[in-house]
Amino acid sequence: MESRTEPAEAEPEPAAAIRRPSPHSTAARPPLVRELLLVVGLFVVYKVGRQLADGHTAEAFRNANRVWDWERTLHLPGEGSVQGALLHSDTLVHLANTYYATVHFPATVAFLVWMYLRRPVHYVWARRVLAAVTAAALALHLTFPLAPPRLLATAGLVDTGQVYGPTVYGAHPATDEMANQFAAMPSLHFGWALMVAIGLIAATRSRLRWLWLLHPLLTLLVIVGTANHYWLDAIVATALLGIALAVIRLPRGAGATEAHGLVAAEASEEADAEAGNSGGAGGAGEKESVPELVGARR
Repeated sequence: MESRTEPAEAEPEPAAAIRRPSPHSTAARPPLVRELLLVVGLFVVYKVGRQLADGHTAEAFRNANRVWDWERTLHLPGEGSVQGALLHSDTLVHLANTYYATVHFPATVAFLVWMYLRRPVHYVWARRVLAAVTAAALALHLTFPLAPPRLLATAGLVDTGQVYGPTVYGAHPATDEMANQFAAMPSLHFGWALMVAIGLIAATRSRLRWLWLLHPLLTLLVIVGTANHYWLDAIVATALLGIALAVIRLPRGAGATEAHGLVAAEASEEADAEAGNSGGAGGAGEKESVPELVGARR
């Protein structure tokens, strides 16, 4: 007796197997140790460079008077108008000083850590942009030392850090070993804050993501109101960031690729959970697949 059999119909692959996360979501993430060394190294170079730019007291005050005159020529609003609003409340001034002293570095570090973990392609782009802006700022600090408005007698502003606290600067700039107080232009407080906002807007899809612009806006009011920076310091920082963003472009499709990877990862986790539940409930009752006898000829 001859029999003819047809192979059993192929079983569909588990959903988890066909919806694995895209490897592109993690392929662009650079090694962690290398990134830590790179970021720390850039920070050390910048701090050393700022110290090298210190000591040009007379030139820094000459440049400060020039900047003050340029702002009046451009009809920019006086920094005193913002500080006057802060001085209505001791608590408000103290909060502004605290924001200036404590938010700048932690916010930028938190931004880079989040981007590294969740948006690796965006992280590489953001790190390059921040490095370029910081390098350009260091070059300006070396070539154009500038005393902040809180030290300029012509401005008639209050050094809110010294009067109300807290402050990150010494009372005497010439003997301040912790920071170079003659490196006002450009304002990296504002430049970094603006890049954090732009980076998060580019890397996220929430309709509320534009609220991140409140961070650089608040930073601008703080740096001007505490008399640590001129309006022109923020304008120059914005120009440098604009040039860096024009030169260092975010790779095409980066947002779609990373978003696809995250969606696929979530789908895979759900499929794994469903497969585990169905396997536990019906695994014992599954029958072994055998070829089906479809006919016989004698």
